[in-house]
Amino acid sequence: MSRKSAPVRAGGRWLRWALILVALLLVTPIAEVGCVRVANPPATPLMLVRKIEARLDRRAPAPCRYEWIDLARVPRTFIRCVLTSEDQRFFQHHGFDWREIAIAEREAERRGTPARGASTITMQCARSLFLWQGRSWVRKGIEAYYTFWMELLLSKRRILELYVNVIEMGDGIYGVEAAAQAHFGTSARALNREQAALLAACLPNPREWSPRHPSPALRARAARILQNEPGLKIPATFDRAP
Repeated sequence: MSRKSAPVRAGGRWLRWALILVALLLVTPIAEVGCVRVANPPATPLMLVRKIEARLDRRAPAPCRYEWIDLARVPRTFIRCVLTSEDQRFFQHHGFDWREIAIAEREAERRGTPARGASTITMQCARSLFLWQGRSWVRKGIEAYYTFWMELLLSKRRILELYVNVIEMGDGIYGVEAAAQAHFGTSARALNREQAALLAACLPNPREWSPRHPSPALRARAARILQNEPGLKIPATFDRAP
């Protein structure tokens, strides 16, 4: 065997393993999205991350409160409040709201400030279900990849069902059912309009804003949601079983 052939073979093996790794990284998100199409997730990576963060901060992690409920048991008022607050064009876009992104960029240029977030509900759901919180470009790129496959493989109804069940709604609180019980001592089905609006208003910063003890700013945000919520239309096909 010549001296040159060994490095060539070693390089070939490394290339083969690199291609296998890339293929796994590309296929794994597709498989994960396919799984949540038919199965409800028992937990999410974010729940584990929060426990690790607490340990690193040398504090006891908050008990994890997570209770799955079917979307049919979630009040339509809460769904409309969430859509009004977070993604009013949810039923019009395919995971990326390019119109909102363009508006955010124009506002940033006019004010000379960084562009505000234009995350859709699908993007937020991908982040909460499969990834971690943060502002790195790596996470945003992976989030976009998951978002693409979620919109391709899941119905809008399923995306919303996943979202309202796994979204972080307080320290150790995930999903609307756990949030309703923790903040208001009631079930999600029994939420009134004001409570639904307060929960939706907290979503941009659920670990700092309290729907149980809302600040004047949070009350004002909830009031704006209630003012706009009746005008948000949900497609008639939405209530059909998936």
